[in-house]
Amino acid sequence: MPKIKAAADRFLVLLKTRGPQTAAALAAELGITAEGARLQLLKLAEEGLVVATTNARGVGRPVQIWDLTAQGNAHFPDTHAELTLQLMQTIRHELGPEALDQIIVAREQKQLEKYRTALEGVTDIADKIARFAALRTAEGYLAEWRKDENGFIFIENHCPICSAATQCANICDSELRTFNTILGNEVKVSRTDHILEGSRRCVYRIDFLRQLV
Repeated sequence: MPKIKAAADRFLVLLKTRGPQTAAALAAELGITAEGARLQLLKLAEEGLVVATTNARGVGRPVQIWDLTAQGNAHFPDTHAELTLQLMQTIRHELGPEALDQIIVAREQKQLEKYRTALEGVTDIADKIARFAALRTAEGYLAEWRKDENGFIFIENHCPICSAATQCANICDSELRTFNTILGNEVKVSRTDHILEGSRRCVYRIDFLRQLV
């Protein structure tokens, strides 16, 4: 996989985390001129990393909307995807689906231990979510969060275990259980957007339980 240069990387990360954008929107976010953004996007298009579609808006001039291609998305790694798939297929074939389920549960427990250690002593829910997002980002999930009137929204713009999850839906169930366990009894976490169901990213709704009663 070719290495992404720093300037190009900023464009790819924005398109990954914010979705399709115009050159002007990208320029504003990056603090550069619209022409500079357009030239960088054209270079990325030549490398097959981004693609533009034309969007007609009313009677004005059509607007170009830029998005990542499959090759552009591939620059955000799916951790050890090929090896992981081979191992999962071998375990399922040789030992049965129950053995694979046991491995997923064991992984879940390891993740919980890691997160609990990192979040030990953190009691404020917003602080906990912020630190949890940082942990998930370090793992490759490109996580971000925000507060709204009902609770919080937790967004993962990339899934570094997506290939494995396509082979075993229990992994996604395990991830959701982990969220609920780590964030504690005062909130309930539900997944509202799911990459495996065709969404651009996974989005979690975090609601205070007292508001659900």
